[in-house]
Amino acid sequence: MTLPDALAYAHEHAPVIRAGLARVAASLEEAKVPSGQWLPFVGVTGQVLGGSANNSTAEYITTDVLDIPRIGGSSAALSPTAKPYASTFVGAGIRQEAFDFGRISAERAAADALVDVQKQATSVALLDVDFAVEEAYFAVFAAKGVLKASDDAYVRAKTHRDLAKAGVDSGLRSPIELTRQEAELARYDIGRIRAAGGVVIAETVLGAAIGAPDASVDVVGEAPRAAEMPALSDAMRRAATRDPRVRQALARIEADERRARAIGAQLRPNVSLSGTISGRAGGAPPSGETSSTVSGAGWLPSIGNWDVGLIIEWPIFDGTIIAKRDAARSREQVGRADLDVVREQQVATIERTYASFDIARKVLPGLEQSVVAARANLDQADARFRAGLGTAVELADAEDLRASAEIHLALGQFDLASARAAFGRAIAEGL
Repeated sequence: MTLPDALAYAHEHAPVIRAGLARVAASLEEAKVPSGQWLPFVGVTGQVLGGSANNSTAEYITTDVLDIPRIGGSSAALSPTAKPYASTFVGAGIRQEAFDFGRISAERAAADALVDVQKQATSVALLDVDFAVEEAYFAVFAAKGVLKASDDAYVRAKTHRDLAKAGVDSGLRSPIELTRQEAELARYDIGRIRAAGGVVIAETVLGAAIGAPDASVDVVGEAPRAAEMPALSDAMRRAATRDPRVRQALARIEADERRARAIGAQLRPNVSLSGTISGRAGGAPPSGETSSTVSGAGWLPSIGNWDVGLIIEWPIFDGTIIAKRDAARSREQVGRADLDVVREQQVATIERTYASFDIARKVLPGLEQSVVAARANLDQADARFRAGLGTAVELADAEDLRASAEIHLALGQFDLASARAAFGRAIAEGL
């Protein structure tokens, strides 16, 4: 894959991105819950009771699914009795919110604020994924650079071993020359095996970073060049408004403020409309009569009633609500303190990654020059060895110098690319 392909694939398949999008979708659905209070509430109930009826008839149990007004009463018993009477009740009712004095809209605003918090959290995760993909992508190039340097060193060591063997066989060189080259060849063979393993590991890390089902993902083409570095002051200014970590902290403060307002809104009045259709009957004798005149002796809810009403409720004082509101307001202060921490960390991260990139950029020319010098040194040592003027020790030192220089150049290029990616992550702009 190219880097744009890898990033695009990660945006669609990385588990952390998919999980973040799922949380956003869940938050959107949860934000719809307060608005459901504007829909009518419809309920039904059916009851059959048996029990004493001292100054009470047509008994029923209060239920939350509909509003049941009390109708009728039995005779007052000067001498209460435990004689049971039957009572039945069936009914259906509806309650409709009429006016909430802004309570529902405050709850919806608090829920919407939580959606924004989750969106910013997903943006943070997206930046983290991008950085992980970029770093893993450049790591594959670095691993391949190390592998190439190791393979080249092994090929050269094998050539030098063959030259030493030919010299020993002809009697022109001491056997120690051959044993030294054999040891060097074995060392470079181990190095190239480890370097090949490093490529496999780097490709596996890249595959995991983008969420690919394959065990590893390879890179194609040349390593992409990063955009020019902005001035540090410009980077600070742009990051202050773009960084999703800052926006997430701000969104959390806003969510805490709206939640406190929503809790406080529960102390506001509430107006609703109510309507009920019911049938009831009580077997207990009504006031002034000695026997029940209701057919079925209370077992048949044959007496119908209906009612409509306007209900005004006002919880003037509720200590629990007040305590919850005060606790929510204290969370706002926590959020503001967290925002200061995030901004401080942001500044420190930008300064650190900027300095790391600057150091890696300044080191790179020296690494490139060391490769040029090491190659020239090896050419001279190789020429001396072939002419019989140089020793195996001199040649091995030159070979080791060149291999180390080429490996350090590959790692230096990775350090530069990785530092640029980390700086892009810090300022929320990418490469």
